[in-house]
Amino acid sequence: MAKIRVSYEYSEAEDKSIRLGLFLIACGILSLFILGFCWLSPTLQSLQSKPANCTVVSVLRPEEMFECVFTCGADCKGTSLYPCLQIFVNNSESNSVALLHFDEQQLVLNPKCSYVPPCERDNQKNKDSVLWWEDYFTKEVSSQSFTCFFNQQRRPDDVLWRRSHDTSVLLHCVLWPMVSLLLGTLIVLLTVCARSLAARAEALQKRKCSYEVCQDLSAAAADRRRNTARDPITTNSDPELSSPSRTLPLFAVPVRRRDREH
Repeated sequence: MAKIRVSYEYSEAEDKSIRLGLFLIACGILSLFILGFCWLSPTLQSLQSKPANCTVVSVLRPEEMFECVFTCGADCKGTSLYPCLQIFVNNSESNSVALLHFDEQQLVLNPKCSYVPPCERDNQKNKDSVLWWEDYFTKEVSSQSFTCFFNQQRRPDDVLWRRSHDTSVLLHCVLWPMVSLLLGTLIVLLTVCARSLAARAEALQKRKCSYEVCQDLSAAAADRRRNTARDPITTNSDPELSSPSRTLPLFAVPVRRRDREH
């Protein structure tokens, strides 16, 4: 029996859906690498800091001034000054005095000071912002313990008041690339499976049609044989006419009268 060939070519809509799925897969892999290098590594380092109980030991404001850069437009930049605020605390993890920092970004920006204010053009505004935090830690937090974050291996002499990154950042760095990757894979698989099922259905339909055609041809042949058997021309009842020995020659030669007399 001859094999039935089925076309596996994709339609325009199926081709577009496969391209969309491959694009989502590529975006998921690329975003996973980008977010992994830009956000995942700092987040993991931030999560290594252990929470501890801290109490304020002293609040100092040295005379040294530090510069900061402010922006006043697209092409406008300048520098201004702000005073340094140093808050020393005692943490329960190491039971030692350490310098408190607002978060990891300010620790990297200025490791000598506890707080770096938002840079303003006016130096007095920067000073007022630093003085507000000095009063806050001197009057309200001085006699209370609060939660701080301490990393013995990286910075044993510094503690953080807040974390720059938490578990939500880690979740977003992994979740959305994986969603894009899984969605693209699902689109490609569904499109391929749908096309495969359509091809199989087409093959079954062709087999069914060919089987019905064969049955029709067999029935027609049987009808022809039945009609031939019933035809009176082909079936003669006279045995002499039907006998092969009584058949007349194809060409009859006439005999002349003179030959008969002799």
